[in-house]
Amino acid sequence: MHDMQTRAPLMSASSLSRRFGGLTAVDAVSIDLHVGQVHAVIGTNGAGKSTLINMLSGEIPPSGGSIAFDGQDISRWSQPRRARAGVGRSYQRTTIFHSFDVLENCRLAAQSAAQKPWAIWQAASACSSSLARARDAMEIAGLTHAAATPAGSLSHGQQRQLEIAMCLATGPRVLLLDEPLAGMGAEETERMLAMLEQLKQAHAVLLVEHDMDAVFRVADHITVMVNGQVIASDTPAAIRNNPEVQLAYLGEAHAN
Repeated sequence: MHDMQTRAPLMSASSLSRRFGGLTAVDAVSIDLHVGQVHAVIGTNGAGKSTLINMLSGEIPPSGGSIAFDGQDISRWSQPRRARAGVGRSYQRTTIFHSFDVLENCRLAAQSAAQKPWAIWQAASACSSSLARARDAMEIAGLTHAAATPAGSLSHGQQRQLEIAMCLATGPRVLLLDEPLAGMGAEETERMLAMLEQLKQAHAVLLVEHDMDAVFRVADHITVMVNGQVIASDTPAAIRNNPEVQLAYLGEAHAN
């Protein structure tokens, strides 16, 4: 753990802010994402969690502060440029192609990440490499058995797994996951938590999640946001025992 903090983070935000008219949705938030860590961001609705993810992924520009990825300032990079560099994300609502099967969904994701419009003559080899990446992603997500299943007929939990598989097929180094456990049953949650443990070995993982039991099981570091600001950022044990956090968010259920 100590070594983790001495290594440079793969992605970091410094004093990141976002204003919408007179409302400050995110207020001077700093966060570091390390390979080998699941970094959970928790907070009530309206705390600014999704706005933070949207700034990190490049979907909305920050009003202030900066974002670094692998030593480069990417604050002004577009979302597609960040995705090509290795910033992957999932969404609260699934974004899969329901009529295509699982393998085709993953292959399309891999192909979109590898697109080089000028290299038309490489189409055949690009297709085989996209297929290989798609199969790898399906295996990690535990969906190999469902390769030929239409995405629309998967269970809710499997659709969330597919979305992460599609994200993995793009070859990301950072995973920004926005409530991947939403609406899952106990068994599906277990499968997803096991996948997160596996994914963090080679990725920096940011997890925005409402399921507190899951967060405390899987997170290596937790940042707590209230009204757009960070009120605490520490180990799960320290967060659980933080009186300010208990008061603002966790409630008596998680207080010792």
